Amino acid sequence: MNIKKLLPQLLTLLVVILIFGFFSYNAQVNMENRGITFGYGFLSQESSFDVQFSLIEFDGSHSYFRAYLVGLLNTILVSVIGIIFATIIGIVVGIARLSNNYLIERTAAVYVEFFRNIPLLLQIFFWYFAALRALPLPQDAEPMFGFFFLTIKGFFVPAFVWNNLDIFIYSVIAALISIIFIRIYARKKQEKDGVQTPVLSISIGLLLILPILSFLFGGVDTSIEVPVIKQLSQSGFTYEGGIKLPPELISLALALSLYTATFIAECVRAGVQGVSKGQKEAAASIGLTPNQVLKLVVMPQALRIIIPPTTNQYLNLTKNSSLAAAIAYPDLVLVFAGTALMQTGRAIEIVSITMLTYLSLSISISIFMNWYNKKIAIKEK
Repeated sequence: MNIKKLLPQLLTLLVVILIFGFFSYNAQVNMENRGITFGYGFLSQESSFDVQFSLIEFDGSHSYFRAYLVGLLNTILVSVIGIIFATIIGIVVGIARLSNNYLIERTAAVYVEFFRNIPLLLQIFFWYFAALRALPLPQDAEPMFGFFFLTIKGFFVPAFVWNNLDIFIYSVIAALISIIFIRIYARKKQEKDGVQTPVLSISIGLLLILPILSFLFGGVDTSIEVPVIKQLSQSGFTYEGGIKLPPELISLALALSLYTATFIAECVRAGVQGVSKGQKEAAASIGLTPNQVLKLVVMPQALRIIIPPTTNQYLNLTKNSSLAAAIAYPDLVLVFAGTALMQTGRAIEIVSITMLTYLSLSISISIFMNWYNKKIAIKEK
């Protein structure tokens, strides 16, 4: 082992440990002088506050740890929604920016320049305080397609009530596992014989057939619970039944999606432009259709350019979700690093947990995207 190469790394590690130790010791001394104890026992104490929106059951009788879980799940929810819609919008806009149609290309360019140059916090405020505030009250809302209600109090949608849901879930899992094996088989067959297998058609068929079989033979049954208007007081109305998506969630998801999509669109545009024109022309000269050229030649090479910067945008979106506190969406920052911190006074413990949580989420996204990037990488044989 080369000592000269190892020594700078050891010195850097030592400096980091010394700095961390200094601040830790300084914090411990200050806490002892003020009579503040350090510990995480408060997580089992009763929280004594409610949360307006939660994916799991929660009220004031539950512990601070459950409040942490509520905030974490709400953060993951808005992050996943944002990533999905930002990716879809970003891909569409990125390809539109490469269009030969002047109107489509200019429209996509205006969208990118408009949304990415306005601060994200202002966009969140616009959707929450301006756009959604203009929606009608529950008693004045007109149904969309007969079952959906978009009001100032949120978006109310029908909910499925399931019997034997576990059998349906097992059928979906079985379909997904089958699709994975079919994809592996199709890839090996193409590498060996050059024959393409219609993986997409087979996958769609499995995702439809197996769940249908669970309904026909597995005893799975479902009904739809439709939102119904209910009067709370002389002038107050709301909807009962179904699923309620609060305006805070809608505003935050819209802002995060539209803002992040602009950067993903530029990643997509750069990736496609990174593939040389000669390869596209060569693929077309051997009889490949434009769709086949895009699928088999352009995208496999473009993805290796697109994925690394897109990963950064996913990380930014997840961390930017902490701006939810500005409109009172009960994410991790508002519920745990806000309300719980003010009630317990455990600043160091709560802030450290919150920081480690965002760090863990970011590392998880990075690990998955790096794995996916290696999986789709073009391998020379």
